[in-house]
Amino acid sequence: MTLKIRIDDSAPPYEQVRAQISEQARSGVLPVGYRLPTVRGLAENLGLAANTVAKAYRALEADGVIETRGRNGTYVAAAGSAAQREAASAAQTYAERVRRLGVPETEALTAVQDALRAAYRA
Repeated sequence: MTLKIRIDDSAPPYEQVRAQISEQARSGVLPVGYRLPTVRGLAENLGLAANTVAKAYRALEADGVIETRGRNGTYVAAAGSAAQREAASAAQTYAERVRRLGVPETEALTAVQDALRAAYRA
């Protein structure tokens, strides 16, 4: 098991790093506890600026995909538990908001499905 990242011109480099690490972690290619390269090390390997990789790592940490343990390094976090909690919280907030607005359940669900389709195509 090795981290494999390819950078092309399809999207901003930090987003490609973020998306590829996230996918590899969620699919199990990178198991929980896998130690990621340092920001500088990965940046050097990919030919990117350290700030680009640092931005991707910050986004991954905010999403609960990875965790930084100070000087001990950065690791793949436990199977998305933080991400699942955040998704459930966002769903609850959305449900409460559409109820207050008087949006029927079927319309609220359609709006979510449309938003998800758009987000996953981006």
